[in-house]
This record gives sequence, structure tokens and C-alpha cells, in this order.
Amino acid sequence: MRNIQFIIFFSIVITVFSLLSFYIYSRGVQAFPAGTSGRFWFRTVFIFLSASYIIARVLERLWLSPVSDAFTWIGSFWLGAFFYFLIIVLAIDIVRLLNQVIPAIPDYFKTPAGITILFWSAVGLVSLLLIGGHINARNPRLKTVEVQIPKKVEGMNELTIAFASDLHLGTLIGPRRTKHLVERINDMKADIILLGGDIVDEDLAPVIRNNLGNNLERLTSKYGVFGITGNHEYIGGASEAVKYLTEHGITMVRDTSLLIDNKFYIVGREDHDGQRFGSKGRKSVNEIMQGLNRNKPIILLDHQPFELDEKAREGADLTMSGHTHHGQLWPLNYITKAIFEVSWGYKLKGNTHVYVSSGAGGWGPPIRIGNRPEIVKIKMRFLP
Repeated sequence: MRNIQFIIFFSIVITVFSLLSFYIYSRGVQAFPAGTSGRFWFRTVFIFLSASYIIARVLERLWLSPVSDAFTWIGSFWLGAFFYFLIIVLAIDIVRLLNQVIPAIPDYFKTPAGITILFWSAVGLVSLLLIGGHINARNPRLKTVEVQIPKKVEGMNELTIAFASDLHLGTLIGPRRTKHLVERINDMKADIILLGGDIVDEDLAPVIRNNLGNNLERLTSKYGVFGITGNHEYIGGASEAVKYLTEHGITMVRDTSLLIDNKFYIVGREDHDGQRFGSKGRKSVNEIMQGLNRNKPIILLDHQPFELDEKAREGADLTMSGHTHHGQLWPLNYITKAIFEVSWGYKLKGNTHVYVSSGAGGWGPPIRIGNRPEIVKIKMRFLP
């Protein structure tokens, strides 16, 4: 059943992607006269770029190598370029349609020279977006959030949490970037490190080949490192991912709660989409939190920021999520804002502090536009 669902989903995605790619191609090819070498090379390069990500996904499963890495990088950048070329082409066609009603476009832009200028202007703009977005994606900011918890903790006035979600370790987030992320997290000198899911990027093979677990083992804090599953752990195989992460120093909290040093609880939920990928489902917040001492602070980790009302009703003091990437590519942030009550940032619901991170890494295009990746320091202050 799972394989059939995957084949149907994959077929729909490929069909839609192919149709949209042809739409972009049909507009771009107009900049090159028929029969010229320019048109031949445009067609060749366009087909190669459009197929590169699909080739990469196949190669990563059949022949993980520098060749598959190259296709992954090329294909991932092309996904970002594809997205913005699509927006540009749609915008141009809408303007052309409006021009039929209210003529405003100079006739020059209808000539071959004018079309060529539009083409290279679009290529230049998208290239700048890719370069700027990649630089932005490689430099997560450190953000500090302070919350006051109206509970007394014996021997502790404050708890410092380093929270990082959506690392997406793999081919694109490789040894150097993983090392950098670990160093930034350790620089916070946190009491506890919490990882909010999507720690690995689907396939575990690149993580193992690049020995990224070696960097994870260098994460240090007083109480240790704890993580939860995200949808990408399940896409690639949750059991294998959890086993690998556990072997490299991360305590995975799966639909259960842990009392830390008899002072506070860490509650971790399985991912919202786990059942789609073979899981038997997950427990409700109420089921996980039954029997907890509500006089102690409760920190709840849930990869996708759903069911905020339930979390507040059940008495979580702080709930943290990721998943949204706050859209990652503008203007997709408007979609995540429409889907999630909190797409990014802080909100107080009743007595529950909610924080949704934009993520430290990213999926697909190795670029971020319109938002910053982040690692979050949360200072929980308790009653004296």
C-alpha cells in the first residue's frame, strides 16, 4: 500500500513538474531563433537541468558517489531557479494579458531584441537570488528568547536551552556545515540541547558516508542532547535514522516523557505524518502527559506546530516546533502562515509559550530568501 501511494504521489509530482518546466521552456526558447546553435544549447541545458534532481534521487539510491553529489547540488539549485523562473514567466504573461486590454508595453519588447533582453534579465535576476539566498542559508543567526514560567524549581532559577530544528543533514548539509552548526550550538553553553526533528534529510546513506554523526557527538551540555522525529526521518526510514542518531549521542524522545534531574520534563512526540510512512500512529498530548507532576516545568517537542490549543489545554509550559522553514523561499511564507497558526516565532497561548523555528538547515534548494535560518537560545526563568 505504501509503495502504491508513493508511486501515485511521485507520478503526480513528475507530471506537474514536467508541465510547468515545458511552460518555462516554451517562453525561454523564444529568445533563440529557430535553427540556431543558441536554441540547440538552450534546449540541451534546460533538459539537463530539469532532469538533474530526479537523476540525483535515483543515483543516491543506486550509486552514492561524487557523481550523485554533483547531480544533487545542480538539481537542488535548479529547483530554486525553476521556482523563480516560474514566477517571472507568470508575471510577464499576466502583464502581456493586461496589455491586450490596456496597451502599455513598448513595442520594442515584442521584437527579438526585446525578448532577448527580457530573457537575460530574468537569468541575471534569478542568478543573483540564488547566490544571495545561498549565502543567507549558510549563515544561521543566533536568536535569544526569554520566557517566564510561574513555577518554582528547587536549586534552579533559570534553564538555558539550545534549540535547533530542521538540520537536514545529508549531501547538502555535509561535514563542514554540520561542524559549523555544532560549534554555533556549543557556543551557547546551554544547559540542555534540543533538536526539533528533521535532523537527517531523508536518506541516511549520505549521513553515514560523510560520518556526520562524528560531529553530532561533539554536542555538549549539562543535561545532554535530546531529539524527536520529523517527517524526513520517516520518509527515509525512522527506525534506521533513530538508531543512528542514538548511537551518536542523541536521546530520541518518542511519544514519551523524561524527567530530567528531578527538575523538569521533556515531552517528545512522534511526527504528525508518521502514519503516512508506516507508523502505527502517535499518542495524543493527553496520553503522553498523563501522570506528570504539573508542578514541574514541562517542555514539549513536536516537529510540526499543530494542535497548539491542545498543548495549552494540557498544561505544557513551553512547546517548540520547526518544520515550516517559514516558507524558505519567498513568497511561500504566505502559504505557511495560512496553514499554521504560528509559521515562525513566538506566541503565548494561555500560559503556554510557543516557539516555532524557521530551522537551521533547509530542504531542496540550498537557498533561503525572505527569512533567515536560525539556532535559538531559550532562557526559561522560574520563580525564585
